[in-house]
Amino acid sequence: MPVEQHSDPFEERLSAGLRDTGAVFETDRAALVTAGALKGRRRLLRRRAAVAGGAASLALVGLGGALLLPGSGSPDRDESSVGTSSPSATAPTPTRAPSPVSGDELIRTLEGLLPEGKFSQAEARGTSEEPGPYVHLVYDDGKGAAAIGVSLGRVEPGSDEARQVTQCPGKIYYHYDACTRTRLPDGSVVMVLQGYEYPDRRVDTKWWNAELVTPEGQHVSVSEWNAAAEKDAPTTRAEPPLSAGQLKKLAAAKPWRDAIDAMPEDTARPSTQPSESTPVSTAAARTTLKSLLPRGIKAISDDSGDDPGFGYLVLDDGKGKSLVQVNVQGDMSDVAGDLFGADSETLADGTKVAVRKGPGDKGGSGVVMWTVDTMRSDGRRVVVSAFNSGAQDTAATRATPALTIAQLRAIALSPKWWS
Repeated sequence: MPVEQHSDPFEERLSAGLRDTGAVFETDRAALVTAGALKGRRRLLRRRAAVAGGAASLALVGLGGALLLPGSGSPDRDESSVGTSSPSATAPTPTRAPSPVSGDELIRTLEGLLPEGKFSQAEARGTSEEPGPYVHLVYDDGKGAAAIGVSLGRVEPGSDEARQVTQCPGKIYYHYDACTRTRLPDGSVVMVLQGYEYPDRRVDTKWWNAELVTPEGQHVSVSEWNAAAEKDAPTTRAEPPLSAGQLKKLAAAKPWRDAIDAMPEDTARPSTQPSESTPVSTAAARTTLKSLLPRGIKAISDDSGDDPGFGYLVLDDGKGKSLVQVNVQGDMSDVAGDLFGADSETLADGTKVAVRKGPGDKGGSGVVMWTVDTMRSDGRRVVVSAFNSGAQDTAATRATPALTIAQLRAIALSPKWWS
């Protein structure tokens, strides 16, 4: 079965990232909210698309028999201690690059890490194959078949991407039951999310996911479903087979890191993100947004984290909840022509301003979205949007957003974004 590119619109908007959001703003303004709002999580579901075949995760009910991979140590090593062991006093000097790990080896490794059960529909791609290694199978512990898989890759250590991968999404934009973020003793960070295949829960398929990034940039993504396939399959059990703790341990299993080390270096991948797409400000966007609110309006929710490029608040002026979100971007000059048409305004200092009003979703719930989009002469962009609802996918709670166009404009043009 070929790798399945996840077709969920939510995921596709996430994986596009902020720059793509800017480019298509005119054709799908609501995408700004979804993709921008989850800038910190824009790769969470992207990983699912890359994982292959309809299931992407590992199962682990007690990290039992781990199989030996090149450089992974003894087959009977206690994988539950991953991330807790101390480095040896004298680290061995590698004499050669690790040997490639085949897809068959990855399948055997996954089966060895899972508790006793039946396996079927196994498929994998090795470390020397494009576009990257993954393993997927259907696992049945006697309580119902479940799709499980893992994908492996690298991120630049210390980069924005490395941080984003392990951030929990805000529930304003993505509905889930639980999400935790933990730092392991070895410095690795792992996020475990217990959510649903479709954020709107149109079906009962649950999707539980663990994302782990090591200090060296090794990235392990595991997922499981309570069905034998990611989509278009009936649920077979109430929940996926592995608990949140088991998913976390599985993501930390050493064989996956060894396999990542065996991957060839991606010379085409830039070592750092291009500076022109990085927000100039280092302050949390939600903090700046909150400081710019008019008097009399209070924020009742501001859990969008410390991302300098995106933040949101849920406001309440006594007339109903209103979601407000902001995207802050670096040099976006290359898409200025797409964003600012003949109806836009150019200020004396060269700043372009566009105002848009329209539907806030495509579901006919009465939600409206008001947006003020600004771009400085050097390409720095601030986009502020407000809704007449506390979330984009809930019914309208008021006739208009809590902030007027004039207030949104003042927020977007504030110099605080670049201080």
